[in-house]
Amino acid sequence: MKYWKKLSKPQLIQKIDQALASTVNFESSKYLGYPVSHLDENVFNTSGTSLDNAPILKSFIANPNNIGCHTLGKSEEAFKGSQELEKEVIRVLAVDIFKAKENQYDGYIATGGTEANIQALWIYRNLFKKEYNASLDEMVILSSEDTHYSVHKGSNLLSVENVSIPVDFNSREIIVEELDAIVKKLVAEGKKYFMVISNMATTMFGSVDNPDVYAEILKKHQVVFKIHVDGAFGGFIYPITNKKSTINFENENVTSITIDAHKMLQAPYGTGVFLCRKGYIENALTKEAQYVDGMDLTLSGSRSGANAIAVWMILFSYGYYGWFEKINTLLLRTEWFCDQLNNLNIEYFRNPFMNIVTLKSSFIPDDLAHKFGLVPDTHNGEHSWFKVIMMDHVEIDDLLKFVTELENLK
Repeated sequence: MKYWKKLSKPQLIQKIDQALASTVNFESSKYLGYPVSHLDENVFNTSGTSLDNAPILKSFIANPNNIGCHTLGKSEEAFKGSQELEKEVIRVLAVDIFKAKENQYDGYIATGGTEANIQALWIYRNLFKKEYNASLDEMVILSSEDTHYSVHKGSNLLSVENVSIPVDFNSREIIVEELDAIVKKLVAEGKKYFMVISNMATTMFGSVDNPDVYAEILKKHQVVFKIHVDGAFGGFIYPITNKKSTINFENENVTSITIDAHKMLQAPYGTGVFLCRKGYIENALTKEAQYVDGMDLTLSGSRSGANAIAVWMILFSYGYYGWFEKINTLLLRTEWFCDQLNNLNIEYFRNPFMNIVTLKSSFIPDDLAHKFGLVPDTHNGEHSWFKVIMMDHVEIDDLLKFVTELENLK
């Protein structure tokens, strides 16, 4: 790892204090033109010695606005401290985790995976319009039937048709023959420009798509395409656990990636990440945002600088090796759980590099699933699966209680 290093707590606090010192202090400054201030003192406790060792709380009180994309062009001078920490986060994720070349990436901390996925679709729609004079009815979004619902939101917002590709019920892999037939049919109907959402750990199953499967079929039919990887859940685990993964920027077929820091990284909710290759994010420029110093290239506009600082602090509290140890602890719990299911002859799906185990509902009574908070694949009508995720709070003792009740059903 080139940039992802572990820092001591004093080093973390010092770095964040320096960043906040480079951010406008609304207590002492007399900035007249900013539609933002520190948190309301009548509601929030914004002072006291308790904040000395609480840099994240100090960050939320300072309330920096990280509007813009700080890997490209100018940004608001008043918030440069939190912007610099965001740039460090993007560099670690792009270069160290997803193997981008130096300075050949852009990105920003979004409000979540939903925004990041829609940002990708927005960029590609505008790219197709600008470079190919493409009409909306010539474009289409491809994604598997297990893909996150944010893709359907993006389809609706951008007025671009979304087509779902069937997956095998047991393996959750895209059925290649179906993909081929669907693309052939879409081309015959006049579709020329394809946006692909390829999953790096689906929300329900933790299943991982191979983006090269999409690329091979789309090249065969000689259409223009861009592939976005939705790693909202898997982005902070799959590249760490699967050393041979090719789902990164070394793969010429991958143009952009989503990650969610508020899932595996346990950052505050409202914290996702969008990454892309250089030369793409400009397609989301809103030229009319002329009062913003720099270019407004993001879907959300104003963004919490405190959330960016929180992600920075988590990453550098662990460093790569600390994070590797944490992830592998979760995998050991996952493997233990799968061993128990195997002994009970309970059928399930699990990607070997992920911490999600999805059990066939025919083996799990609904009342037991409800008691232990298992998540079904649908809350509307008959379900086929229940999901268990090995997060930090799910320990072997918790899993053992569930397994014991399953044993009692035999």
